[in-house]
Amino acid sequence: MPYDPRSFGDDDEESEFQENGRRRRFREFDCPECAANNPLDDGFVDGDEVLCNYCGQELRAQVSEEGKLRLRVV
Repeated sequence: MPYDPRSFGDDDEESEFQENGRRRRFREFDCPECAANNPLDDGFVDGDEVLCNYCGQELRAQVSEEGKLRLRVV
């Protein structure tokens, strides 16, 4: 198959987003309390608790059926 530069980018990310749904693994998050970006090597999934490395806030991940992340303060 020939290389098509249009086949890379947001479309690939969006299809992965929809395919994984609730089982989607996240590799980073923005803290809802201090807005700091927190990369995580191991990632996290629905129901995991994460800690903001900047403000120390504990958060629980909730992932919708569509694969959208929501972080709630624990």
